[in-house]
Amino acid sequence: MTATDAARPQVVNHRCEPVWFLGTLARITLDGARTGGRFALWEGVLPRGAAPPLHSHPQDETFYVLEGAVTVWVVDPSAASDLAWVEECAQECAVGAAVFAPAGTPHTFRVESDTARLLFLSTPAGIEDYVRALSEPAAWPWLPPPPDGPRVAAERMAAVERELGIVRHGPPPPARPVAG
Repeated sequence: MTATDAARPQVVNHRCEPVWFLGTLARITLDGARTGGRFALWEGVLPRGAAPPLHSHPQDETFYVLEGAVTVWVVDPSAASDLAWVEECAQECAVGAAVFAPAGTPHTFRVESDTARLLFLSTPAGIEDYVRALSEPAAWPWLPPPPDGPRVAAERMAAVERELGIVRHGPPPPARPVAG
């Protein structure tokens, strides 16, 4: 049976079990197993300042801002090694904004509001495997407390990234200066 054969119509009409993913709260609604590998869909609640490193992966990624404000960067691969992307590629996004990063395109974001709620779509499925590999069951259905140290050992994160074809092109974007 191919991944396409496994796709079947379905309705997911329940709240999925929350997981804590690197300081965020995620709920994976549809994964590759449920969609025949065609896509995955999950919701994330993220705290102010949350920002992954500039990265790419083998899947297209689309995210939609449901609540809050984020700054996003979608960077030409040839410009990713120069930190000029931080200033040159920043795009402010509010509720209703949609961002599309094609497979292999370096991208990142930073949460500017107290929290943000985003809907993520991976096509084909696969990015949700990263979320699951680096998550833990949420002890409660809201954001986790700040950690005393790293949330995940650097070696574990590097191993998962290698396994799933995730490439780091640069650091996370710097924190926005606080107005004084």
